[in-house]
Amino acid sequence: MTRLLLRADASPTIGVGHVARMVAFAEQARGLGWSVAFSGTLTGADWFAERLAELDVTVVDPTDPNDDEGLPHLVRKLGSDVVVVDHYGIGEVRPAVNAAGAALVSLEGGVFGRRAADVVVDSGFHSRPRPDDGSGVVLRGPRYAPIREQVLRARRLRAERVAEPGRPPEVVVVLGGGAVWREEVTRVLSRLRDTGLPFNADVVAHGDPDVPRAGTGQRFTVSRPDTRLPERLAAADLVVSAAGVTLLEACCIGVPIALVLLVDNQEAGYRAAVEQGFAVGLGRADTLHGATEALVRLLGDPAERRRLASVAADVVDGRGAKRVLEAVPAG
Repeated sequence: MTRLLLRADASPTIGVGHVARMVAFAEQARGLGWSVAFSGTLTGADWFAERLAELDVTVVDPTDPNDDEGLPHLVRKLGSDVVVVDHYGIGEVRPAVNAAGAALVSLEGGVFGRRAADVVVDSGFHSRPRPDDGSGVVLRGPRYAPIREQVLRARRLRAERVAEPGRPPEVVVVLGGGAVWREEVTRVLSRLRDTGLPFNADVVAHGDPDVPRAGTGQRFTVSRPDTRLPERLAAADLVVSAAGVTLLEACCIGVPIALVLLVDNQEAGYRAAVEQGFAVGLGRADTLHGATEALVRLLGDPAERRRLASVAADVVDGRGAKRVLEAVPAG
């Protein structure tokens, strides 16, 4: 039996995207009959911890969250054959992991999280140069994005959805699972209000953002992140999102997306999504210049929303985790 070790962290600062990808790998590996262990923090990601428990994944604490030596120690302790790392704080560990008996799969986003590995995965939307560091296989593009089974079910729900003419657009606002984006969420809600158009906005956020006074025909409902986000996305007429893991999941589900540039490590993905025409850019989260005008166009144009959704669904098909594990060298 192949033994897989997953290494990632979640926290109020970095959000839960790294762990979301690990859940996708755990689901795929368990479907193959592999045993799976997870090492890392799960702060603020209780629903993902529950999913790992459902999959009978062993959860072990890392020796130190940023201790490169802790990983090969865990490989030896668990007898792991394959290690998947999705972490910006861990350095070059391939020689030590290989010496401990495992192949290394490393997820990166451009220069963020970059390290040599037996299999390197960058599921970003654009091709970018990468220095030759001796890595074995390099998998690039959204066809390698690890997508959870719940998101794939939401994709099927979306395909069966029938729009109700005449009702206000349903908008989902979600800027990731971190708790530090209160002001940015508040700014997005103000830009939505300033459109003057009717909508029902489902705001998924930590940090109790200030909700502006709604205009005529407008409604804001705020809730904390939970397990139902994919289903919420599937029922939306428009999603306002940051350009991280939620963008990939929203594309897979097939919904029209307005993007906020929240953090620097998402800039390349943000620009690629906008330039390739499957999302509309609202600008940097600290300014949102031109966001109101862009939202007016999207809220008022169902045909444009349908076009965006169709293109997005073609970009991410949801089979990335399977492709990545198939690329791991045997033995």
